Amino acid sequence: MCSQMIRQFLILLALLPVPTLMFGQSFQHIIIIIQENRSTDNLFGASGVPGADLQIYGAVAKGLPLKQHQQLLHSHVAYLNDVKGKYASSGSYDYVVSGAQQYWDLAAQYGFANRMFQTNQGESFPAHQFLVSGTSAPSDSSDLFVSDDPIHGLSVGCSSPASTLVPTIAPDGKRSFVYPCFDRSSLIDLIVSAGLTWKYYAASTQQIWAAPNSLQDYYESPNIILNPPQVLSDIAKGTLANISWVTPAKSYSDHPGYNTGGGPAWVASIVNAVGQSAYWDDTAIIVTWDDWGGFYDHVPPPANDTGWCTKYCFGFRVPLLVISAQTPPGYVDNAVHDFGSILHFVEANFGLRHIGPGGWADSFADDLSGFFPAGLARRTFVPIQTRKLTKKELADQSEPDDD
Repeated sequence: MCSQMIRQFLILLALLPVPTLMFGQSFQHIIIIIQENRSTDNLFGASGVPGADLQIYGAVAKGLPLKQHQQLLHSHVAYLNDVKGKYASSGSYDYVVSGAQQYWDLAAQYGFANRMFQTNQGESFPAHQFLVSGTSAPSDSSDLFVSDDPIHGLSVGCSSPASTLVPTIAPDGKRSFVYPCFDRSSLIDLIVSAGLTWKYYAASTQQIWAAPNSLQDYYESPNIILNPPQVLSDIAKGTLANISWVTPAKSYSDHPGYNTGGGPAWVASIVNAVGQSAYWDDTAIIVTWDDWGGFYDHVPPPANDTGWCTKYCFGFRVPLLVISAQTPPGYVDNAVHDFGSILHFVEANFGLRHIGPGGWADSFADDLSGFFPAGLARRTFVPIQTRKLTKKELADQSEPDDD
């Protein structure tokens, strides 16, 4: 009961007014597209995006197609080894991608971040928790962070078998385990309290990407849409939510060792659907990747001097694209961002407070305002050249990731 009262107080606090927005346009819709397991150098090193801080390395400098990449270690321990150079120095992680032209075109035509970092230093499960809550802590009062994926198969969050556990890390570095169902505040709390709408598109509950599955308040919500392509029909029908999280199925994931190379076409199809609809003028599309996937990146993670999450934040660079009618063409942003920046952007855009008790990633991060300068005339949309996803790809409901 005490926990519920605290949560209700925090939700009421979230309704208090916030300072004036920094950007030139307040959007009615925000789409957060989350792809998988790529560093910035890995995915964009061969792109030739003007002004982008990128490197190409070694014998594979010409690049390999997305679907030919091998799966690499990217647990928290693997991250710590990468920082020490144990893996990167061997050259085994020195891949760059070819054949991601749609991503490169989006970067060249809209906004690209030179300094976007994964907030956490681990795998996909905690990364997706950071993308809805700004933390992976099991509760608002916990000083633990869920650090990696479940140790007994795939988590289905609050519907997981009793034997399912996820690793945690304490401020002193001590490891432990918890059940993957969390009584924790999230951005969804603020959205609901403000009378806004949300949807979370995921291929299946039998996966580690569907972050609301691990939130006690939302794991049974009908707003968890188990059919990612429905976002395309929702755009076409005019039923897009104010805030949408969109994750892929296996065929159009960028996850090494799983995908069929359809990820760039998938993202371009969403952008084109918005751009060719009535939503274009009032929608911002944010595209990021949940973790670095174990791939080398030449820009070191920023030091964490916040006093928060010091044993587990921040991680390597991941790509960030920002697409809207209010984003300058070919804009390259050099500010430091992390997953908290995406949450802060949503909060600032809709006049929401920070999540939970404050002091999580959204409290320390910027709000992406550099991508939305005041006074810029709305841009006319020009479609991204892309192939269409096949019926087989769009029908894919398979588990896209196990790490």
